[in-house]
Amino acid sequence: MAKLYIANEDKTITDFNEIKSILGTHNIMIDQWAANTKLSDDADQETILKAYEHELKPYMEKNGYETADVINVTPATPNLEAIREKFMKEHTHSEDEIRFFVDGEGLFWFHLDNGEVLGVTCNAGDFMAVPKNYKHWFDLAPKYFVKAIRIFSNMEGWVPHYTGSGVDARYNP
Repeated sequence: MAKLYIANEDKTITDFNEIKSILGTHNIMIDQWAANTKLSDDADQETILKAYEHELKPYMEKNGYETADVINVTPATPNLEAIREKFMKEHTHSEDEIRFFVDGEGLFWFHLDNGEVLGVTCNAGDFMAVPKNYKHWFDLAPKYFVKAIRIFSNMEGWVPHYTGSGVDARYNP
């Protein structure tokens, strides 16, 4: 289940309904989906997408999303630090960023327009929808273990637009 960290207050919130409410005031949607399918560490994209097709297909059809892919990272993933580095720089996307965490853990950081920074630790079952053009970055650490389905409206998939603000450097180890 998700955890919310409010950086300027040095406060952590674990109550899901409170997290959902706070994120909702910033137009970030978080929900819980069932992530009960056991997958091997080396499960391929097709296997993971097929396992959750019953959740994905209706959501994608209802909301006009065209494609999905999977990020599947373990400590044994080649070029792990290079993969982490591309996610760790503050960026935006020209489409919504939709993630369904099916295993493991990852940390989304959000840089709000008022300068505030929020960190959301997502775990298996957490479903998050971030509006397009929202400043954020993502950290695979400390576990370096995450399986997340990424849903896109654009067939190009994950395309970052780096901001170069440097805000991310204040929160990254």
